[in-house]
Parts: sequence; C-alpha cells; structure tokens
Amino acid sequence: MPADDERDADTEAADRLDFPVVGIGASAGGLGAFQTFLEHLPDDPGMAFVLVQHLDPDRASELPRLLQRTTAMEVAPVEDDGGMELARSHIYVIPPGRDMTISGDGALHLTEITASRAERAPIDLFFRSLADSQGGNAVGVVLSGTGSGGTTGLKRIKERGGVTLVQDPEGAEFEGMPRSAVRSGLVDVVAPVAQLAERLVDYRDALSKIQLPEDAEAL
Repeated sequence: MPADDERDADTEAADRLDFPVVGIGASAGGLGAFQTFLEHLPDDPGMAFVLVQHLDPDRASELPRLLQRTTAMEVAPVEDDGGMELARSHIYVIPPGRDMTISGDGALHLTEITASRAERAPIDLFFRSLADSQGGNAVGVVLSGTGSGGTTGLKRIKERGGVTLVQDPEGAEFEGMPRSAVRSGLVDVVAPVAQLAERLVDYRDALSKIQLPEDAEAL
C-alpha cells in the first residue's frame, strides 16, 4: 500500500497541466528582452508563458499592447475573477500593483500587495508557486534586470524538477538579475535571449520524444 506522501505526489501530478508553463521574470530592460524572446518563438509553441515584471503600481501597463506587436500568440493582462486559466500558446502579463501565483490546475491568481515596495519580490513569489504547482512542467526564465529577483524562485524550480534558463549577463541591458541567477549555480542554460527561445523549443521537442512507462515496476 503506497505511503501517504506517495499518494499526495500522485495526486499533485494528476492535477498539473499537461504542457510546460514558462515563467519569465525581468525588471529594468525587460521590454526589449521580452520582445526578442517572443520574436524567436514559433507561432504555436504549445506552452503557456507568464511574464512577471517589476511595474510601477500607479501607472497602467502598456506591456501587453507592445508585446502583441511582436508575436502571433495572444497576449493578455491577467484578470482575477476567481482564477484565470492558462491555455497553450498564450502569453499572460502581470498587471501593475498586484502579486500573482499559480495553482495546480493552471489558474493564475492575483493578490493585493502586502510588502513594502523595497521588500516586494513578485518574480520569486510566482516562480515558487510555479514550481510547487507544476513540478517538472515548470520552466523559469530570468532576463534583464537589477538586483537579485528570480534567483530564489529558480532554486525552487530546480528542486521540483523544472528547467531554468537565464539571459547571458554580458548581453543584458541590466546584468544584476541574470548575474545573480548564474552565480547560484542552479541554471541549466545561459545564453543570449534569442538562443534561450530556441533552446526552449528544443526542450519542448525532447519532452514529446520521452516516453516513460506508467507502471512503476516497469520504470
């Protein structure tokens, strides 16, 4: 008879989405990095993308409109009316002045900001929830930005069997976030933004070729 923790793990895996969820974090210099990343993805990559950026809480974000110019995928700001469900080949953008998490069934949830502006860590918060809810289906990407945002979130993604990619600090407009992530030693791929998109597609293609037996004894 399986132990309780094994049953819990099986239940969590069953509740996860059946496609990768890619969390992308950036702050300063993020717009150009986001645009380059999306331009090098196919029109129908079969993954969901969630963009988390440090935004001024007092200003409306133009990010969805600007990004829509660079991709055929639908770009939408997240709206929380009980949870916004993810779909393949869609891009979701955090709105200003909110924190965001994702649940096991792939729904995005917005919460009111409780931390001070200096203490906010929206990228790490989302990455941690992504790792806990999606396990091996989680992908964390850190792009241009100042500070160390995203580093602790990438650690959780690695702990849960996910994949981590980081923009090469030498090519980032602001190298703080990428360099902090690289120094953690927890990054699978470090490359220019365009190559990160290409490597992500390679990862997707590799997933479709890996067929693991469902029976534990056969595995």
